[in-house]
Amino acid sequence: MEIKSLGYRTDLFLLGLGGSELQDNGEYVVIRTPANPMFWWGNYLLYRTPFGPGDVQRRLEQFRKEFPHAEHVSIGVDTTDGVLGVDGVKDELLALGATVDGDTVMAASTVIAPTRPNTTSTYRLLSTDDDWAQQDELNLKTATMTVDEGYIEYNRRRGLADRGRVEAGHGVWFGAFDGDRLQASLGLMFDGAGLARFQNVQTHPDDRNQGIASTLVHHASTYGLSEGRARTLVMVADPDYLAIRIYRALGFSDSETQLGISIPPSS
Repeated sequence: MEIKSLGYRTDLFLLGLGGSELQDNGEYVVIRTPANPMFWWGNYLLYRTPFGPGDVQRRLEQFRKEFPHAEHVSIGVDTTDGVLGVDGVKDELLALGATVDGDTVMAASTVIAPTRPNTTSTYRLLSTDDDWAQQDELNLKTATMTVDEGYIEYNRRRGLADRGRVEAGHGVWFGAFDGDRLQASLGLMFDGAGLARFQNVQTHPDDRNQGIASTLVHHASTYGLSEGRARTLVMVADPDYLAIRIYRALGFSDSETQLGISIPPSS
């Protein structure tokens, strides 16, 4: 299956490792995650071309046909330049209650040590049941969405998939610890062909602004390029969030824009 976007290519690789189903329909790829139907970006359509005239309604209808029971809508565009489509498409989507995200895909083949590394935390792999239970709690603590019963269940299933990938030997999950307390974490998954993709870099709100995140990313990057035998590290970041400056300072460079459109259940 040919996917141009490095961001989506590594996304599909990760989803496949977690048991998601990928179906190539030519115009678009259907991504389904039966084990977690509430996972928006595990149940979506990835189109190979930007939006043309009339495509907004047509693609929404195709999504509802493929996911008749879904309350959300999630659509990706396999482009590298951030071009959404013809004039007026973004306004049309926004009028329907959609969020249009253009995340920055970053890559590095070498990394630079942080100028002010954190030396008070311990950096190690997650390995115990307690480590993974703390990981679930950290996910909830750093969530940007409303943490209701549905989100808690989604998070539980996501955590099981993350741990399953690690225990199957597809990657590792690093944590920064104060004693036994998890302060920050991230995943690093390997495709076996030279790519390593970061997942879910996050720091507890009480532990921010201490250099923990940059030290953790550098620690994991060094592992990925040495023991992990990766040639290229891939990170996808929100261009408007301050963490992107950390990644750039460590040697990651912007390579693509990854486009995603979502409409929440309430819209």
